[in-house]
Amino acid sequence: MERGKMAEAESLETAAEHERILREIESTDTACIGPTLRSVYDGEEHGRFMEKLETRIRNHDREIEKMCNFHYQGFVDSITELLKVRGEAQKLKNQVTDTNRKLQHEGKELVIAMEELKQCRLQQRNISATVDKLMLCLPVLEMYSKLRDQMKTKRHYPALKTLEHLEHTYLPQVSHYRFCKVMVDNIPKLREEIKDVSMSDLKDFLESIRKHSDKIGETAMKQAQQQRNLDNIVLQQPRIGSKRKSKKDAYIIFDTEIESTSPKSEQDSGILDVEDEEDDEEVPGAQDLVDFSPVYRCLHIYSVLGARETFENYYRKQRRKQARLVLQPPSNMHETLDGYRKYFNQIVGFFVVEDHILHTTQGLVNRAYIDELWEMALSKTIAALRTHSSYCSDPNLVLDLKNLIVLFADTLQVYGFPVNQLFDMLLEIRDQYSETLLKKWAGVFRNILDSDNYSPIPVTSEEMYKKVVGQFPFQDIELEKQPFPKKFPFSEFVPKVYNQIKEFIYACLKFSEDLHLSSTEIDDMIRKSTNLLLTRTLSNSLQNVIKRKNIGLTELVQIIINTTHLEKSCKYLEEFITNITNVLPETVHTTKLYGTTTFKDARHAAEEEIYTNLNQKIDQFLQLADYDWMTGDLGNKASDYLVDLIAFLRSTFAVFTHLPGKVAQTACMSACKHLATSLMQLLLEAEVRQLTLGALQQFNLDVRECEQFARSGPVPGFQEDTLQLAFIDLRQLLDLFIQWDWSTYLADYGQPNCKYLRVNPVTALTLLEKMKDTSRKNNMFAQFRKNERDKQKLIDTVAKQLRGLISSHHS
Repeated sequence: MERGKMAEAESLETAAEHERILREIESTDTACIGPTLRSVYDGEEHGRFMEKLETRIRNHDREIEKMCNFHYQGFVDSITELLKVRGEAQKLKNQVTDTNRKLQHEGKELVIAMEELKQCRLQQRNISATVDKLMLCLPVLEMYSKLRDQMKTKRHYPALKTLEHLEHTYLPQVSHYRFCKVMVDNIPKLREEIKDVSMSDLKDFLESIRKHSDKIGETAMKQAQQQRNLDNIVLQQPRIGSKRKSKKDAYIIFDTEIESTSPKSEQDSGILDVEDEEDDEEVPGAQDLVDFSPVYRCLHIYSVLGARETFENYYRKQRRKQARLVLQPPSNMHETLDGYRKYFNQIVGFFVVEDHILHTTQGLVNRAYIDELWEMALSKTIAALRTHSSYCSDPNLVLDLKNLIVLFADTLQVYGFPVNQLFDMLLEIRDQYSETLLKKWAGVFRNILDSDNYSPIPVTSEEMYKKVVGQFPFQDIELEKQPFPKKFPFSEFVPKVYNQIKEFIYACLKFSEDLHLSSTEIDDMIRKSTNLLLTRTLSNSLQNVIKRKNIGLTELVQIIINTTHLEKSCKYLEEFITNITNVLPETVHTTKLYGTTTFKDARHAAEEEIYTNLNQKIDQFLQLADYDWMTGDLGNKASDYLVDLIAFLRSTFAVFTHLPGKVAQTACMSACKHLATSLMQLLLEAEVRQLTLGALQQFNLDVRECEQFARSGPVPGFQEDTLQLAFIDLRQLLDLFIQWDWSTYLADYGQPNCKYLRVNPVTALTLLEKMKDTSRKNNMFAQFRKNERDKQKLIDTVAKQLRGLISSHHS
């Protein structure tokens, strides 16, 4: 039963569902009926649904039929009216067709106009869109055009700025256009082009700087010279005003706005044209000659491109190479001062540029780099100067070189470079300068001594007298009292030599200027150099004159007198040096002048030369001696050569009146001794193998003439018989033979008070042998005479005894 109820309930539900579906079909649009029908087929009761659907269709057909039957008459009426309307509609259609034809005919032009209007509107819209796009693209094109113009005019840094704006601001707005892609692709190439062109400008700048370094250095050194001149003026009078630019002012960057620089300045290679200015006009600053904009531009460009380090390394490397070239001196630099000046100008120009770069750029060069370059330059410069200055033989050139080095050092010191080593090197050059001065003054002294007449200076007026006294410090009251004309005791070379010594001192002083030396150092330098002049140069010159072969006794006497006066003038030279250096001689470590020693040595050499010269003159006269050693005649006068010799000696010693007494006495004694010795040698020489008593008598007359000369006192100051003692050996020997006093000689030999004390037995034997040979030869038959035989025996006996004395003496 329950199962029956359940079946009944299910059939009711199915019937209700089918009813719902039918209502949906009736009320739903045909297009949307698909889902409703699917629900029927999804179920299992579609057979029953179809039955119900057929039932529902039949019901609706019956209702339609009923409705049609109810409205049939109205339908017929409607058909009748419709048929009437069809005729009217045909008329209306014809009218509409006709109207349409007319309208089409009439509206054809309008349609054409409308098409034209449509095209115009389309073009207008396209133009407007194009204008909008062009307005967006024009700034890009303008910037690109500006970039090209800047590249063409070589304004590379502004071009780089324009390129940045173009890349980051303008191109992103129109990046979808093809021309923009081309521009984007060209940007790296443009950057490289700017980089390469700016580097090319830098290379041109570096090359131009290298070529014009000497001009830059010359200008800087002129400025330093002007500053020194101004400083000297300031020391003398207050400074009213100055147009001098400070170093700070010199470091003004000349290209104030790189982006606004003119094309002309952009193309400048680095050196500005400056006309030569007059000496009285202000010299332009060294930096005023240089346009550093290529360096600044290249630095900015590489900094913007992120390659600053590359640029710094390249710049420093190139400048180091240029420094090595600048520091290489020309091989002939030592020949002229201009060679040194050009060399210094180039070095100064190089470091002025580097110093300016240091102060006007941020890190392109640093102080360590500059100091490294300067150390290298300093060592190479000093080495070059040492080498080339050693070739200089002209003191004026060495002095000019010293002044140039001082100016070079002062110029670089203004820019902060240490220059102490240069001044130390100048002290080395000072020694070389002294050597060149000594060589020059050696020639000066030689010319003075060669051109001197070695005669006392005659003066005929007070004016001439004062002129000589003004040149040489000389005071002689007795000479002042003498009337004109009168003579100074010295010759011309005394004041000339004295003045040249002072000129030498002045020349030494010139070198010490601007070397930052103390007065004591200057004084010491002058005194040492002057000592070298006196002890070496002047001394050698005097010695050369004294040792000349053709020098006469008169000249030697005058040299002794001259050196005596020069010796006295040494104290005035001391005072002269003290006055110019303001260093008192009493100061500790003050060097003393050795002039006194120099002139004493020269005087002693002249004295020795006088003695030697006198002896040579005596020898020359003795060469004229022509004794007949075999004569038997007894002469009654001295030989002619000896008379002439004595006359010469008298006239010579008469000239010695101005010499110091000891010099004249020594010369006279030396001459007499040499004469006596020479006569003794003449008597005993081996070539005279035989001589007669008559020859001895003639020789005795000559010796007596000599003794008479000695007794006459040719030179004052000798005691009574002092000068005669020079001939005592000859006198005793001749007396022994002429008086034939052998018994006394042999008896008294060896006693202190012996009459023939000065007769040497060897000398006596030699002379006796000559007389014995003569006796034998000339008296071959004398042996038959008793007296002659006795005399011969006596000679043999005396000779034997003399030999015995000689043997006993040697034993």
